[in-house]
Amino acid sequence: MPNPKDVLDAVRQGDTEQLERLLASDPALASARDENGVSVLMQAAYHRRAEMVQILRSKKELLDAFEAAALGDEARLDALLSSDPSLAHAWSADGFTALHFTGFFRQPACARLLIAHGADVRAVARNPMAVTPLHSAAASQEIEVARLLLEKGAEVDARQEGGFTALHAAALHGDEALSELLLSRGANPALKAANGSDAAAFAREKGHASLAQKLQARL
Repeated sequence: MPNPKDVLDAVRQGDTEQLERLLASDPALASARDENGVSVLMQAAYHRRAEMVQILRSKKELLDAFEAAALGDEARLDALLSSDPSLAHAWSADGFTALHFTGFFRQPACARLLIAHGADVRAVARNPMAVTPLHSAAASQEIEVARLLLEKGAEVDARQEGGFTALHAAALHGDEALSELLLSRGANPALKAANGSDAAAFAREKGHASLAQKLQARL
């Protein structure tokens, strides 16, 4: 008899055929959660397994607020927030708010909705990563969500684990548009992460010479 661990293992291993077999045997496994309370659907999303996300979603009757934010289900998220506004401030089992997920999974419409319901744009993840929603957006090069967060008061130079800022992430990705946005909102290019590197150094390290030059010129 299949159990939640089986379906979680299938997702982690990227075994789509096994996932389909398990769900055919027991569709309720689409609502499985790991030992920390993170849903198998979120695990599939974290692993960027789009096909598995769709398979699981087709078997799961209702998404929770975190899943809806991550998958961009604005209608479901709106319904949840309308019935329970406190969800805009709720924390996932692994220490993020729904707003964190809108940046990381590139869902600007859901970000707007959450902010309209009072979500905290400066919320610091309750886990060792210590990221804000802006860090999550920068990690996925999601400029629209980043712009929205900054407009609503996100701290542009907030530090996450290791002293990294959103500008450091943009530099590592060679993302000139996001770097310009952050600089225009007051990001300090001279700030160094715990390893001693500033944004220009991160850009150089990853071979983004043009961006490194631009960042160096702003010091």
